Amino acid sequence: MGVNQPAASAARDSATRRALKQTARRLFAERGIREVTVREIAREAGQRNQGAVAYHFATKDALVAELLIDGAERIEARRGALLARLEADGGPVSIREAVRAIVVPSAAFADEDDEHGSFFNRFLLRLSMHEPGFVDRTLAGRYNVGYQRCLAHLRRLMPTIPREAQNRRFIFLGSYLASLLAQREAILADTQSEHPHWRSEKTMEDLIATAAALLEAVI
Repeated sequence: MGVNQPAASAARDSATRRALKQTARRLFAERGIREVTVREIAREAGQRNQGAVAYHFATKDALVAELLIDGAERIEARRGALLARLEADGGPVSIREAVRAIVVPSAAFADEDDEHGSFFNRFLLRLSMHEPGFVDRTLAGRYNVGYQRCLAHLRRLMPTIPREAQNRRFIFLGSYLASLLAQREAILADTQSEHPHWRSEKTMEDLIATAAALLEAVI
């Protein structure tokens, strides 16, 4: 996509750290955050030292936060570039266009970034379901600026809907998109089948259209 990806975490990552993070993201995505131990992560990553996670990340929470930031900052870079193009042309001009700016960067990240994007949407869904406050605290004010810009555009494009109702619908929107993006990621990761339905551009457009309809519904 021509986006310059953040390099801060990549610069400090050794092969061992990368293996631990990729393994942890997969296990968390498959089983949940609380259900996976740091010893399991080390063992699955091929580390003989069962204290490898503590050595490289200090705590499990610190590892989870780094995984979250690794993905969020890369999605943020993609979303920021997309928004810059839209805003330069006076957009987003519709609710659907603003929703697309939320959806496409997250989907493309999972599709195109094998090292950091694999399992990320499923990991994020698990984390958001069980520790929503953790996500908000970790990302607030730095790694979700593009997302907040999308919400600000949506508010502008929803002038007849009271702010309280807007807030509720944004919660519904987040849950709807997180679930579908995680499901899409899991299905497309299955290499035993082509899954043409989920690979279709029409499916992505339907996802965006139905999410927009959720926001536009008449009270």
